[in-house]
Amino acid sequence: MRLLTPSLDWLLICVPITLYLEHFAPQQGTAVFVFSCLAIIPLAGWMGRATESLASKMGEGIGGLLNATFGNAAELIIAIIALSRGMTEVVKASITGSIIGNILLVMGASYLLGGLRYPAQRFNATAARSQATTLSLATIALIMPAVFWFTVAPSAASTLERNLSLDISIVLLITYGLSLLFSLRTHKELFQGEEVEHAVEHHFSVKAALAILMLATAGVAWMSEILVGAVEHAAHAFGMSSIFVGVIVVAIIGNAAEHSTAVLVARKNRMDLSMGIAIGSSVQIALFVAPLLVILSYFIGPQPIDLLFTPLEIVSIALAVWIAEQTSGDGESNWFEGVQLLSVYLVLGIIFYFLP
Repeated sequence: MRLLTPSLDWLLICVPITLYLEHFAPQQGTAVFVFSCLAIIPLAGWMGRATESLASKMGEGIGGLLNATFGNAAELIIAIIALSRGMTEVVKASITGSIIGNILLVMGASYLLGGLRYPAQRFNATAARSQATTLSLATIALIMPAVFWFTVAPSAASTLERNLSLDISIVLLITYGLSLLFSLRTHKELFQGEEVEHAVEHHFSVKAALAILMLATAGVAWMSEILVGAVEHAAHAFGMSSIFVGVIVVAIIGNAAEHSTAVLVARKNRMDLSMGIAIGSSVQIALFVAPLLVILSYFIGPQPIDLLFTPLEIVSIALAVWIAEQTSGDGESNWFEGVQLLSVYLVLGIIFYFLP
């Protein structure tokens, strides 16, 4: 088996370059930011290969869950580091960006690139609808704090918002735990996917695949810490707002593993795994990562954060979830549906870029 794929793994040279710049040329913040972003790409690729190998042995449902978990580990680490530095707006914006990015950018790219190879691709509609409904629940939980804020007088709401967010976070964590019980135990047959008839390109043992996942995740976390340290300098250099950095830049880089793997398996017509990664990752961000960050913020950072998102962020999440439900409800995808999802993502990206 060939261990290196030149199209991707040559970017591993960016890892030592990033470390060199970070230690010996920290004033080159823009260069540190760019090379740390590039360094994450091949590490995410190795996470994808190991996940694909695990999925071939454990089923598409567990494979998708593993990829979403290890991919979101990087996102969680980036958010914790930003939270410890008081960058609460970037943290909340990255939550928004991760949700809309996975169900618009990742699903859209998977539909498009998979559809260019296959006229129509099919997946388990029941599983997709179940995950989309769970995501709708999370959207409601993210909308209601804003409704509460605008309903109650701001002077009274400000004293209650943190307690409200903490209580909602506990509900979301419990719901996420029960969703795992549903998808991995009581109704796991809905998430197994069809029998894979083609050979998996990368054959690793379960232990080797798990070791690769952990090492690659550690590498992504290391590069992510450097990335967060340089993000403000890069944002100023490129004329980007903190909201745009969180929603678009940090979200894309923090979820690079899911992005690459979902598209890769879609090209191989393994749409159950691709959908499990894309929608499953958004579910995990909304039901696990976001409420976990709320709880962790009581122990790290200058002050606790809440689940009060801006109206633009809430509308973006709601519209993204709605169009994802529309395109996944029939259990079939094509390349033009991918174009539609990507178009919505680009429109939202433009709006966030021009946001002052």
